[in-house]
Amino acid sequence: MSHGYESGRLNLPFTGICTFAKKPYVGDWTTIEADAAILGAPFDAGTQWRAGARFGPRGVREASTLFSFGHAGAYDHEDDATYLGEEVRIVDMGDADIVHTDTLQSHTNIRAGVEAALTAGALPVVIGGDHSINIPCIEAYEGRPPFHVLQIDAHLDFVDKRHGVTRGHGNPMRRAAEKPWVTGLTQVGIRNVSSTAKEGYDAARAMGSDILSVRQMRKLGPQGTAARLPKGTPVYITIDIDGFCPSIAPGTGTPSHGGFLYYEVLELLQEVTRHHDIVGIDLVEVAPDYDPTGSTSILAAQLLMNLLGFVFHARSTAR
Repeated sequence: MSHGYESGRLNLPFTGICTFAKKPYVGDWTTIEADAAILGAPFDAGTQWRAGARFGPRGVREASTLFSFGHAGAYDHEDDATYLGEEVRIVDMGDADIVHTDTLQSHTNIRAGVEAALTAGALPVVIGGDHSINIPCIEAYEGRPPFHVLQIDAHLDFVDKRHGVTRGHGNPMRRAAEKPWVTGLTQVGIRNVSSTAKEGYDAARAMGSDILSVRQMRKLGPQGTAARLPKGTPVYITIDIDGFCPSIAPGTGTPSHGGFLYYEVLELLQEVTRHHDIVGIDLVEVAPDYDPTGSTSILAAQLLMNLLGFVFHARSTAR
């Protein structure tokens, strides 16, 4: 009797260990050989409202197995392209070591993980954690070529200092703008009552930010929005899941109604990858416990898988 093992294990999505997309785990960061390296950053001590994003990496990894049927890549009939074929090597680095209550040490450990991926020549893809984890991610590029930051988010995150706090989840875009290797920011999805006061918006624009709400982006469309990024500049992409409408992404600490739907963001990201080299990605603020359906984690995993597909498809066609 046949058990279906003639060509190896069936290895269905609901079996096995939940690395990202069931890709190989590399615990020794000095031995990374990959095109993209996934790093978990389960730090949420930067939150100002509901905690829980420390479980984001675990939730997104579990959700990512849904897209791991073992096929040789993912065929998209609309694009007539196969994404993430066997030629794209992705590994999972596991998580940066988080020291509870110690922001600086936790951020230092996250930075070390991103630096290890960069040293190996891999694209760092970091799963948060709250948005403060973007701070060590950007700091890891010190001494490397400059780049532009594309932020998808409901909130501007441009607070300089609040009650002495400079590395919370309201600060990352201000900290990024201060870096000499960050040439500017495009901040998309910013809406409603924000965690950043008017002076933060004034400072952001003075430091080179282009700020667009959801409604403004919808008027421009994905191509018009992507065209606002400086032509040909390398881009780092930071995605806060609360950029999406909480009707499809309720599993986050600070939901804000009126957010994006899936294809709006997907089409923007696809357009950006066609015209820019992507040098880093983080996706933050998934807090799975606020979404018993698991849809928020699935959205995050699906977005990352598609974005990685676009990045490496663009690189292969540019050769």
